[in-house]
Amino acid sequence: MAATMTHRKKTLVTFWSVLACLVSSFLFLLFQGGKLASTLFAVMSVLSIYLILGRWSGITKARGRRTIEGVGADGLVSAGSTLTVHIHAEIPGFWPIPYVFVHDRLLRRGGGEMIFESSFVPDWRRQGKLEYTTPPMRRGTYFFGNTRCTTEDVFGLFEHSGEMELPGSFGVLPQTVQIKEWKQYHELMKGEHYHSASNRARRETTQINGVREYHHGDRLSRIHWNATAKTGEFKSKEFERESLPKSILVLDRNRKSYKDPEQFELAVSVAASLLEFTFQRDSALGLLSVGKEAVSFDPVSSPVQLRRMLNHLIDVEADGDHSLQHVLETYGRTYAPGTFFAVISPEWDEPMKQAIVWMQRSRMIVCHFWLPSGTTKAMEESWLNVLHRQGYAGYAIHSLNELPRVLGGRAS
Repeated sequence: MAATMTHRKKTLVTFWSVLACLVSSFLFLLFQGGKLASTLFAVMSVLSIYLILGRWSGITKARGRRTIEGVGADGLVSAGSTLTVHIHAEIPGFWPIPYVFVHDRLLRRGGGEMIFESSFVPDWRRQGKLEYTTPPMRRGTYFFGNTRCTTEDVFGLFEHSGEMELPGSFGVLPQTVQIKEWKQYHELMKGEHYHSASNRARRETTQINGVREYHHGDRLSRIHWNATAKTGEFKSKEFERESLPKSILVLDRNRKSYKDPEQFELAVSVAASLLEFTFQRDSALGLLSVGKEAVSFDPVSSPVQLRRMLNHLIDVEADGDHSLQHVLETYGRTYAPGTFFAVISPEWDEPMKQAIVWMQRSRMIVCHFWLPSGTTKAMEESWLNVLHRQGYAGYAIHSLNELPRVLGGRAS
């Protein structure tokens, strides 16, 4: 608003100055006469006409199109990527325009704005092209505002502007890292640390699922005699197993839990990396994300479900007011005993112990992805040892690049 008032004030001062010069030259011609006065008045008249007609230069009706390099067909791009934006503008009319300044606005949902400025000299068809490159993009949904075009006369006295509507939007996915191995995941799901889960996960049904190669030590009752007779080699029956417990990724969105925005970005990146890892291993990992709104996704191993969860993580924010214990007590009741909860949270000690007490009472399997901040190495080892003594897995993650190494090693 202040910039607009300053511009208007400057325009009025310039207008009255030019008008004063024109009136002065006219009075000089009227009272003095002569060739000099006539020439001066003619020059001022032509200049004034030129300045007045600049208002109808066509800049107010500018039109164009925008193309973006680096965005996939699905309108998504990975965090940290830079984009190259091309704008092709066309100015209708015929009045000469020396140059055009372009102000392009890129807005981020939830707050934030970037303004890119560039210029071009129109060709004989009153068209021009320009491009600019964005800085590395952070996670979120972005859309373009109106593109403002401005030009001035050759003397730089008056500025004229117009706006082009070039709608466009794209999403920036959370930054992820490739996880090659998560040793504890299959162990926990098979229940090697939990006998109740082990029995449930390992027990076979009486439903035959197919035929497999004979393994040394298979009981005679398992041998499939018909398949053995047809192939001439021992074959064993393969029985269906009871389904494994559900696995749910719990993202802590309590605003009080995070010291700074970067810590929450790390939490989101860890969540996205784990989701991609389990999908690549044909496993199903659901998502429970509670902030201002509660969102949950069932553990279904499908590209559509993975895309839905990643799309949710694009705009998710640490905007919740409830503790992790409250979230689990309120929304965790819908999950059956034995569910595997992978909790991503910077909470530890008493706040996390309270949440673990509820999961113990509900007979859930717990894995804590801890995002420590302001803690010493001794504090971290102490907390991870607490989890280990209770039979739970825990990981201290300081940066996203640490995640593959931590998951590939031994949990503390």
